[in-house]
Amino acid sequence: MESHGGRIRDKKALRIIFMGTPEFAVASLDALIKNGYNVVAVITAPDKPSGRGMKLNESAVKKYAVEHGLSVLQPEKLRNPEFLSALKSFHANLQIVVAFRMLPEVVWNMPPMGTINVHGSLLPQYRGAAPINWAIINGEKETGVTTFKLQHDIDTGDILLQGRIPIGDDETAGQLHDRMKDIGAALLVKTVDGLLRDTLEERSQSGLMHSDADKTVLKHAPKIFTETCRIDWNQPVDRIYDLIRGLSPYPAAFTMLDGKTVKIFGCKKSHQQPTQPAGSHTTDSKTFLRFFAGDGYIDITDLQIEGKKRIPVADFLRGYR
Repeated sequence: MESHGGRIRDKKALRIIFMGTPEFAVASLDALIKNGYNVVAVITAPDKPSGRGMKLNESAVKKYAVEHGLSVLQPEKLRNPEFLSALKSFHANLQIVVAFRMLPEVVWNMPPMGTINVHGSLLPQYRGAAPINWAIINGEKETGVTTFKLQHDIDTGDILLQGRIPIGDDETAGQLHDRMKDIGAALLVKTVDGLLRDTLEERSQSGLMHSDADKTVLKHAPKIFTETCRIDWNQPVDRIYDLIRGLSPYPAAFTMLDGKTVKIFGCKKSHQQPTQPAGSHTTDSKTFLRFFAGDGYIDITDLQIEGKKRIPVADFLRGYR
């Protein structure tokens, strides 16, 4: 059913193409399906060989799509003429992107209603590949989810809706990710409902920056590299604690112990005056492994030494000499 002027008002008449790859995106796809939306195709990453047997691994989104009988496309290159032709053949009105890769204009500009993205921050803050990680690394007390229209520059399009999310003092990136994927899915459904009813007002990100003095200094969320994960024990203990939380469980902050790399997934912090130089460590060989920082110390609770499995610190100390 369409209104006068050809505007789509009915869920089933709205033809949606969904693009995403990891578990985070599955929550949004599932929410669209459960709310009766017509997802005509799913675009996801190609299967990748992994493990000793180099078995082909399917993305979480592909597994979900196949289970629910949805058409799946897995292009190597998004400008491939065959892929573009296949994409056009679905006659989509709207495309939705959740945790996918950058799209060329020929793709995001294809449907008449454009392409909307779900991003894990309160844009314009934390544009980039790792917004959940960087919000925690930087010690933020609040973050959020934004739905917006895709444009040329990454994460700069007009905002449709936003939802705020408090960050717990001890919350890890993994825990926030799991909460955010469900909140983001609900916000996406609300956004598509609003597009159908024509009740949303698009807001320019540049307008937001100039109207709110606190947001003129933009914080970014670039891809995380190995050097980002290395702990500098000369830093204040709060900064080290936030780095460990912000990188747990993946890719995980790390330090060196007796010449071996140790990934740290969980810890406790103390502001007591350190009794040893920053970077040194002490242990009772039974219950605690303590690293000293510039203004306190970190007790490791959960770790993984290179070549071994992730284990609680007590188990690690029992087997480590």
